[in-house]
Amino acid sequence: MPRQLNKSMGMCLPCLGGAADDVVVTPDPETRRRQLAEAAEKRQKETAYRGVKNPEAVERKRKKQEEVEKRAMTTSVSGGGGLKWQVG
Repeated sequence: MPRQLNKSMGMCLPCLGGAADDVVVTPDPETRRRQLAEAAEKRQKETAYRGVKNPEAVERKRKKQEEVEKRAMTTSVSGGGGLKWQVG
């Protein structure tokens, strides 16, 4: 029986010889975190602009709208909106 056991073990050894080629090296945690963050940003951009032919124009329009809203907020806070109350 010991010979049969050795024979079967010998048959498996060639399989293990190529196992080193199949090993996937995992990157260090910092590299992995960066890769995951980049993938998440890419997915967000893809979903945000799905169906949009010109995403740059959409982004410019959004920034312009933010500027207008920001100016409106600063004007209304500092200037009081241009309305004055008269008592008397």
